[in-house]
Amino acid sequence: MEALLPPAPGDFPADASVAFQWRGGNHGQRFRPVPHHHGIRLADLRCIERQRDEIARNTRQFLAGLPANNVLLWGSRGTGKSSLIKALLNEYSAEGLRLVEVDKQHLAELQDIVDCLGRRPEKFILYCDDLSFESGDASYKTLKSILDGSLAVTSGNVIIYATSNRRHLLPEFADENRRARVVDGELHADEATEEKISLSERFGLWLSFYPFSQDQYFEVVRHWLDVLGADQTEWDEAIRLEAIRWALQRGSRSGRVAWQFARDWHGRCELAKAEERRD
Repeated sequence: MEALLPPAPGDFPADASVAFQWRGGNHGQRFRPVPHHHGIRLADLRCIERQRDEIARNTRQFLAGLPANNVLLWGSRGTGKSSLIKALLNEYSAEGLRLVEVDKQHLAELQDIVDCLGRRPEKFILYCDDLSFESGDASYKTLKSILDGSLAVTSGNVIIYATSNRRHLLPEFADENRRARVVDGELHADEATEEKISLSERFGLWLSFYPFSQDQYFEVVRHWLDVLGADQTEWDEAIRLEAIRWALQRGSRSGRVAWQFARDWHGRCELAKAEERRD
């Protein structure tokens, strides 16, 4: 029988890192330390100042032991949702903030995670990245129940921050709007639509992220070139055209695309200089 039972869980490896990944109840070490987590800072996040300030304020309330909300960050891809949560860890880890990444397949184990962390002195963000559910996927009901029904999740030293490209986390279909009805002059949504909306409404704070304008995209490109140590005197029409071409190839103007272009451009320039010196 011992061979069929999951291994006994080890202690929480508090000194191993400030970031962890939950691996599930069947692993001996359920919290896997992430020793080399992303080093992005809040100051590096440009053109999302409103969202940055809102989630930073909510996090400071949480760290101070004051009421704070679970947060849903939703919107366009590459606009800084995940980077914002990682930057919070770098900003506030010295104040006891810790990050635990939880994949969607482990959402049913959220209560187990809370039970493990509830007696720790640190404050924990449970981080669910790219969270969404497909039609017919009933696992969202577990998250819905925990967000609204478990005092352990919504208070104390644990809070949930989730990112998604979908505002309501579930697919929405045109025929659902056609099933809406009017009762005594009031518009009532279809029950399926109400069910989908009710999940995202369990998050107390919504932060929306939108595609960047071209000027915002250029601002982020120039920032990352500066961070990488590129010579800003080289910012000219040629770089602007290359940055536009880079964005068009990817069909998106976002912080992620700007970061990728800055790395590529600076790397190409430095390589050309190095090869010239060797010649």
